Amino acid sequence: MCQFFVFAPLASFVGVIERGVAGRKMMIAPHNPRTGLRALRPVLALAALLAATSCGGRSGAEASAEAAGGGPTGPNPTLRTVELRAGDASILAEVALTPGERERGLMFRKSLPEGRGMLFVFEADQRLAFWMKNTTLPLSIAYISADGVIREIRDLEPLSLAPVEAERSVRYALETPRGWFDRVGLKAGDRFAIPRF
Repeated sequence: MCQFFVFAPLASFVGVIERGVAGRKMMIAPHNPRTGLRALRPVLALAALLAATSCGGRSGAEASAEAAGGGPTGPNPTLRTVELRAGDASILAEVALTPGERERGLMFRKSLPEGRGMLFVFEADQRLAFWMKNTTLPLSIAYISADGVIREIRDLEPLSLAPVEAERSVRYALETPRGWFDRVGLKAGDRFAIPRF
């Protein structure tokens, strides 16, 4: 989720700085309004740059809704893809590497063609749990260990907020159209060749 700061009008901002936290007075800029504003220019420029670059090109309305705790309001842009192979089966998967990409996942997508999916990559093994908030597509998910072995495959219910937790720690999760693993003959114990990310 994008985190950024929205500044109130400058007069209010300077007033907040002067009042400080818990009654303590904090002075970042001189009290003279003209020199105080001049002293704040670098801080405001940096804040504007951070707000513009930390939101991955999303609209201000989307970023504001996310910052307000509403979560993502639109789909991920199409992410980088990788072809994953296990035996004779292959899938072209978008790769969700960052926390923001993983949080959005396949939310708000209108379709997911057969043979396509999304691979969620985590930095360390952990017991993953996925839900289907804002996801109307019927999906299956495979929880995959660091060595590429499918540990379990589960079906996910569209729009369900119930977490579907992995039974053991894994490094990856692969979401596909529901039933894809059965249709291509993959099951727990089969191994994907997963590149290093």
